[in-house]
Parts: sequence; structure tokens; C-alpha cells
Amino acid sequence: MKLLTRAEEFILLAIWRLGEEAYCVPILDQVQEVSNKKWTLGSIYITLHRLENKNFVESELGKPTAERGGKSKRFYTVTSAGVEALRATRMVEKAMWDGIQGIVYE
Repeated sequence: MKLLTRAEEFILLAIWRLGEEAYCVPILDQVQEVSNKKWTLGSIYITLHRLENKNFVESELGKPTAERGGKSKRFYTVTSAGVEALRATRMVEKAMWDGIQGIVYE
């Protein structure tokens, strides 16, 4: 079982949340908003590339848009292997947290 890094986990979850609108800029916005941390586009691209190499995401180019000077956006979707990696990571995280006392979280 391969566990995800925290960045991989956040980005996979952002892609899942965004659905058909999952391309780099909204992914960046999503992880920054939820984590309340500054991320760079480069860190998003690097992680997306790593996730694609692991077959946890697939991507395809959309149609060129006028507002981007005719450039196409690359849209991402989570694969079934990506879903399994999320589940495995969540199960391990939950097991590690079980029995921990004295830390309040909601």
C-alpha cells in the first residue's frame, strides 16, 4: 500500500471537489483556501505530474479559450487508483489518530 503525501492528498481531494472544473488555477485556489497556506503554481504542477505518473489522476486538454489567448486548459480527474490511495491514506491516518487524547480537533 502506497500512502499519499499531504500535498498529493490535498490535490486529489481538490480535484474531486472541483469535478469538471479541475484545472491548475482552481486546484491552487482550493488548496490555499482550505489549508490557509500559500502554495505556488509550480508546487501544484509538480504534484499533478507525480500523481499522473502514479496513475492516480488522468488529464486531458480542453478546448482553446479566447480569454487565455487561445491556450487550452489541462483538466484533471481522479482515477480509481487515486480513490483507493485516498481511502488507504485516510484509513492509516484514522488509525494513527485513534486513541489520541488531549488534542482537540473538530
